[in-house]
Amino acid sequence: MANRIAVALDALADPTRRAVFERVARGPAAVGAIAEQLPVSRPAVSQHLKVLKEAGLVTDSADGTRRIYRIDPRGLGALREWLDRFWVQALDDFKTFADQLPNEEDR
Repeated sequence: MANRIAVALDALADPTRRAVFERVARGPAAVGAIAEQLPVSRPAVSQHLKVLKEAGLVTDSADGTRRIYRIDPRGLGALREWLDRFWVQALDDFKTFADQLPNEEDR
């Protein structure tokens, strides 16, 4: 799983790829529709989608001669699960810190 997370984070490290991912997150779309909203060519969008697909972040399905891309909830879920570990730890650390602060009554 650690390798899968590393691949996903590497895929999202590229700003253009993140923009492609964010566009797909708004709703399923074909390469042409995604490229229309970005300052990159259709072939470049296709390459970014290929990397996102290999990282498990998007999936595609056939619609005639087009491929429709959508977020892959399995890949996104794995990434979120990994990030949630840090969130839980941060909340626990904040609680410990807050519990150590003097009470208003103690002042």
